[in-house]
Amino acid sequence: MKLSILSLSIFAAISFTTATALSTPESDTEVAARKAALDLAGAFSNEGFKMRDGHWSGTIKPKEHALIAVNLYAGNQYWFSVGATDLAKKIAVNVYDETGKLVQTEGYNEGEKAAAGFSPTSSGQYYVLVDLVEGNESSVCLVYSYK
Repeated sequence: MKLSILSLSIFAAISFTTATALSTPESDTEVAARKAALDLAGAFSNEGFKMRDGHWSGTIKPKEHALIAVNLYAGNQYWFSVGATDLAKKIAVNVYDETGKLVQTEGYNEGEKAAAGFSPTSSGQYYVLVDLVEGNESSVCLVYSYK
């Protein structure tokens, strides 16, 4: 059951990501969320992490989530940084492997900013889950760094 829910979420995430990529330019709130994510990711740059080109942005509602598929390589370290607008009071970031198993990560959470970091033991596809835990509908942005 858990895998089928993850599969449906993956399909929804791919559909949403495709729709977002084909839609109009980012709104002011998406730009503000991206700035918050980049500000947070900057702290990891000070530790030698390089920012990946590109980002994911969109809108999530309370108790909903966004699921973003990423390809990661064993031996690298990664930090996934998420920023949201002020309407989000608390967001959370979790990482799952390709089987849907929650991955142990280091975490950071400060209201509308959150991050999760880890080093995968095997290369492959992983899924980053962004949750709006508290607050109102909000724009969010995910960027990630590696070293």
